This record gives sequence, C-alpha cells and structure tokens, in this order.
Amino acid sequence: MIRLFKHYIPNAVLLLGLFDFVLLVAAGELGWMVRAWQIGIGLGAISDRWAPLLIFAALVQTAMIAVGVYGSDALRSMRYAGARLLVAISLGIIALSVVYFLLPGRTLWRSNLFYAMFIAIALLLGIRVLLGGVLGTSAFRRRVLVLGAGARAARLRKLGERPEAGFVIVGYVGMSAKPAEIEEAIHRDAIANLTRYVENLGVSEVVLALEERRNALPLKDLLRIKTTGVHVNEFSTFLERETGRVDLDTVNPSWLIFSDGFSSGRMVSSAIKRLFDIAASLLLLVLTAPLILVFALLVKLDSKGPAFFRQVRVGLYGQSFSLIKLRSMRVDAEAGGAQWAAKQDPRVTRIGRIIRKCRIDELPQAWTVLKGEMSFVGPRPERPEFVDDLEEKLPFYAERHMVKPGITGWAQINYPYGASIEDSRHKLEYDLYYAKNYTPFLDLLILLQTLRVVLWNEGAR
Repeated sequence: MIRLFKHYIPNAVLLLGLFDFVLLVAAGELGWMVRAWQIGIGLGAISDRWAPLLIFAALVQTAMIAVGVYGSDALRSMRYAGARLLVAISLGIIALSVVYFLLPGRTLWRSNLFYAMFIAIALLLGIRVLLGGVLGTSAFRRRVLVLGAGARAARLRKLGERPEAGFVIVGYVGMSAKPAEIEEAIHRDAIANLTRYVENLGVSEVVLALEERRNALPLKDLLRIKTTGVHVNEFSTFLERETGRVDLDTVNPSWLIFSDGFSSGRMVSSAIKRLFDIAASLLLLVLTAPLILVFALLVKLDSKGPAFFRQVRVGLYGQSFSLIKLRSMRVDAEAGGAQWAAKQDPRVTRIGRIIRKCRIDELPQAWTVLKGEMSFVGPRPERPEFVDDLEEKLPFYAERHMVKPGITGWAQINYPYGASIEDSRHKLEYDLYYAKNYTPFLDLLILLQTLRVVLWNEGAR
C-alpha cells in the first residue's frame, strides 16, 4: 500500500487510477480530433489544449472516485464497474458543462465532450478487461509472514482470504508451546535462521500476531529482519491499515499513545476545515433554501407537528448542542423514551421515508455547521442517553468526542446504517480511525464518497 496524507491506498487502485487519468486525457484528445475532422479544421498544437484536457481528466476522475469506481466491488466485477463508470462519466460531463458555462474557453467544447464521453467509456472499460485478471493477483499483493499461530493469526488468515485483500500470507511461525490454531504453522524451534527463512520466502512484511507479548518478543530475530529491509508490523497497526478501522478487540491505551496519529499539525488542518465549513454551509443553505422550504411545507401537510425537529446531541469534548433536521417521524415517536431507529421503522412518516432516503432531512444541519457546533465531516453525534450507556459498554468511546461531530463521516461511508450496541461498536472503530488519522485529504475523500452513499441509497433508514 501507498501512504498518502496518513491514509493508505492499495497499490492496484493507485496503478489503475494512474492508467485511468492517462486514458481520460487521451479520450479528450481523441474527441478533439474527431470533432476537428468533422468540421474540417486543423488540429493545432496539443500544448494549446493541455489545460482543458487536464481539467476534463481531473473532473471525470473525481466523479469516478465519488461514485465508487475504485471500490473493491468495482475492481472485481465488470458489470458493477461498468454501471459506476457510466454514472461517473455522466456526472463529470455535467460538471464540465457547468465549468464551460462559467468559464468559457477553459474546457473542451461541449461537442468535443460528447465524443470524449463515449471514447472514455470504451477506453476505461477496455483497461479493466485487460487488467481485471491481473490486479487481484499476488503480483500486487504484499507477501506477509505471520509470527504466531493462535487466534490472532487465524484472524489474519481470514482477512487475507478476502478477494480484495492487499496481501497474501506465505507462512505462519508458531512462537509458543500452546496448541496452534493454524495447523500448517512451523514452530520457531524448527527454523535454524529466521532471517534467512524470511529471505527465502520473499517476504516483504512480518506481522507480530502473538497472543502474549510479555517476555515473548523475539527481539533479536526482529532486529535482524528489520535491518534486511523487511517491514515489521504490530498486529493492531496492521489491522488498522488493512481495514481502515481501529480494532477494539486488540487495541490498548499504550498503542493509542505511541502509535502514529493525533499529530499536532492538525491545528492548521482544523483552521482549513473551519474555513471550508463556513463557506460550504453558507453556499449550501443559499442553494437549498427553496428545497428545504418546499419539504418543510410537505412535512406539515403530511402529519401533525412542527416541520423542523430539534434534538440534543453530544458534540466536541462531550459538550451538548441542539441538532436541527426536517422532521421525518411522528411527533409521538419517543413518547416512551429514547429508542434506536429500526429497519422499516413504523414511526417514520410517508414524507419522512422520502427525505431520509434522499438525505433531504439532513440539509438544515448546515445551519449547525455554520454555527460551529458541527462540521461537514466527523463522527455522527449521538444522543446523551445513548452516549452514557455506550461509554460504559464500549472502550474508548469518549475518544470519538475529541473531534467535532459531522453530517457525514468515515463510519457512515464504510458501515451500513445500524442501531444497536454491536453496530455502535463497529462504527466506533471507524470513528477512532478518523480521529486518529484526520487530514483534509481524508475529509475530501469522505465528502466525495458520500455521493456514492446517497446515489445508491447505502445506509439510509
């Protein structure tokens, strides 16, 4: 994997993204050639078109990222990838048409974009046909040796068996006298020279999956392996990188303290984040005010009660604030006390189902963002009644309040909507990853991926 702004990107995804960008530039140029031939003009120097071609490629690829073209499902299924590509290129062309209207001369001609769109679809599908059988092979996967043969090693084996896994486990080494859960594991005593064993297997990374760390670390072995250029990683760190979440089953306070993350450089990042929140919330409120008013009226007509719904939530540093949304449930929805939302919740009104699926009920939260009580990106703010219970049952739950809550977040785009203690545990793992690894780049990635969640109704309830 390649680490970019504290976030890991699989090698196969990065390579495919580079190929796609080059092909999009080529599609824009081929579209120009077709249009020039059609109207009988000279091609001119390509240097005169570099800016429009790069804008075309950048905007279309941004749309591809947003709709999930580089997700694990799209990398494995041509049908899935084809559907997402069509949507992405269509959105990219719409965005380019807007840019053309606002800044004429800065993009390719609209007639040029028409041809470039179809050429791009053909080229992008073609590269996936050619590389589809290669991207998932061991050539793009790191070769991992696991030190350990117990429950943790078994978890790594299960993780490595996933089709989207970015690594392949080439061996297990038992490090204790306890019965092994991995039958094929070789005991350390049977290996004369562990460093040479690692070299012979062509290992690129060694992962410590020891059940008991005290007095069990093979320090001499690890030092020799490390000095040969092989990466040595700890179990929790490896899981964080491969899954994009902090594993609550194995993490401990010392790991959170000494591992990379929570850097002081976020002061500048926080300032950038706040400036973005102010600008984006103002723009969103201005653009969506008519839509909010229309649906506020429909909510009033559909059921008794106010159009807007206010509820106390827990925010930054555990401070409470008032959240505002369009009301999607009956006014007596919680007459018996606070309740988790449920699938096909009978408390949701007819209009409520529509605005929840389209996320229209979330739009008034832009006002809360403008006031500074929330951000566009961050952990989902929970109610005080639930927070008190979750802090007792889930370790490190209070740490998610070290960052400002958000309308969308890392948990929301990676975990389907859920309303239970177990769901909260899984979402907390993603929230801790975000709090630990926050950068403006990760915020941008989350904002783009939120479009995928909205378009395909992933996680709505």
